[in-house]
Amino acid sequence: MSFTLRKLFAAAFGTLALAAGNAAVAADRLVIAATPVPHAEILEFVKPMLAKEGVELEVKVFTDYVQPSMQTNEKRVDGNFFLHQPYLDAFKQKQKNDIQTVVTKVHVEPLGAYSGKHKAVADIPEGATVAIPNDPSNSGRALLLMAKNGLLKLKDLNNISATQKDIAENPRKLRIRELEAATLPRVLNQVDLAVINTNYAIEAKLNPLKDSLFIEDASSPYANLLVARDDNANSPAIRKLAAALNSPEVKQFLADKYQGAVVPAF
Repeated sequence: MSFTLRKLFAAAFGTLALAAGNAAVAADRLVIAATPVPHAEILEFVKPMLAKEGVELEVKVFTDYVQPSMQTNEKRVDGNFFLHQPYLDAFKQKQKNDIQTVVTKVHVEPLGAYSGKHKAVADIPEGATVAIPNDPSNSGRALLLMAKNGLLKLKDLNNISATQKDIAENPRKLRIRELEAATLPRVLNQVDLAVINTNYAIEAKLNPLKDSLFIEDASSPYANLLVARDDNANSPAIRKLAAALNSPEVKQFLADKYQGAVVPAF
């Protein structure tokens, strides 16, 4: 083989090797949909950990509870990190083509009740207006929390899918309004009480432990999940992300940054 031919073969081999290397990098790139706080913040924290494992993580931030799941199904993102199991179950009932699957539990964001008008549950008057999330899983969760704190009685305290039709007694004649979860902090001063998801409470500069009138404890079954699809849930990159999210470093990050408002579920 002539020197010229050897150079051509070497150049061709080098090009193929570079392409293969680029493909490997692309294969280890993850795009995860998340709500801003605390999910996107946690993902940003583990980025350097994943980079050391050869995984490039891109966080795609959403402010609603629908698009992250829809874009996971449509393969526009590789997975999502924002929901809990009851929400996922309710979403799957609506979306017959749902292909989301749980990878791991990460943390619990205790649901809390806040008021801009009253300092204690005893101060909430008859006929008060209470705002709760309008998605089925979180509205049921809000009703259960209210029942456990004496504001109303439900037919079954174990029914996580409770609706207003399941209210057995409403002694204060509370007027319950169901609103988009993200809007609840904005109406806080317009209602007597608002039951707000912790991620939105933190975004609104509320301290769940100090500012809530009452809040779920750490035994809440509503752990937030890393979710992927049936076709990629066992991929090396997803598994590396799951390991990072369940690491001692993340446990310490949650304790330091959120001071008990977000607690590990692993």
